[in-house]
Amino acid sequence: MIHQILQLAVEDNYIRRNISDNLLKELKSSHHYEDSHRRALTLPEQELFMEFLSKENSQYYHWLPIFTVMLGTGMRVGEITGLRWNDIDLKSGIIDVNHTLVYYKHRDENGCYFDIHSPKTKAGVRQIPMTEEVKNAFLLEKKMQDLAGIQSKVTIDGYHNFIFVNRFGNVQNQGTLNRALRRIIRDCNDKQLLKEKNNPVLLPNFSCHSLRHTFTTRLVEAGVNIKVIQNLCGHSRSDVTLDIYTTVTKELKQAEFDDFQKKLKEKKQEWKNRQEKDARFSSGVVEKILLHKQW
Repeated sequence: MIHQILQLAVEDNYIRRNISDNLLKELKSSHHYEDSHRRALTLPEQELFMEFLSKENSQYYHWLPIFTVMLGTGMRVGEITGLRWNDIDLKSGIIDVNHTLVYYKHRDENGCYFDIHSPKTKAGVRQIPMTEEVKNAFLLEKKMQDLAGIQSKVTIDGYHNFIFVNRFGNVQNQGTLNRALRRIIRDCNDKQLLKEKNNPVLLPNFSCHSLRHTFTTRLVEAGVNIKVIQNLCGHSRSDVTLDIYTTVTKELKQAEFDDFQKKLKEKKQEWKNRQEKDARFSSGVVEKILLHKQW
């Protein structure tokens, strides 16, 4: 909050620079603070999560569209919950991110309620291409709402026609989504454990923000250009993207090195087998020559 206040002072020319720049990062570093919510899902965990939600007879099937969009776009929770049908173009496959939905306690008699704000940073205003899965998720959400007779009934700061609404037509919020995730994680893991597999894949405890981090991680793993990732995620500073990139590339480096060692062992074993085979062949030839001479 202090950083934002000082930044306004810089923009209004009251002070020359914001002395709190990078202070939070340094504070976290000095206290060895690690954000547990920043852990991305591994690919097997991500596949398990999506497979569990994709079962049509599941009580969690109605959550499939919104979590698919989170995993497929990396949008912030407020950006997704504030998304309107007129913000997406299914024909061209483009999502226009131009505002965010926030829920907080106001200093008035109404207490907590929603507001529409501009994106977190200027870089937050962006366009995101849809994958086929994301496009299908929007279509599925529309289909499910039509079948259930659900439609957006709320207007917030002049904004209406929201995509992701609850059964009453009100917008979703982060708390509801995170509670849904906790129930999904619990029931999915219970099901996995009942299969009595050795070392079954289990879902870790994660939040909505973890899905954004997972999206970024998959992009890095696929070798997507860093500047493209920064633009897609709406990061105002490249160091935010690079922090994720560095973490992922360390894991990739270790995985690649482990794979290298495995292949090296296989090559050594292959060479050893070939030498033994050649030795047996040579021994057999010598025996045949000696037998021939004796004859």
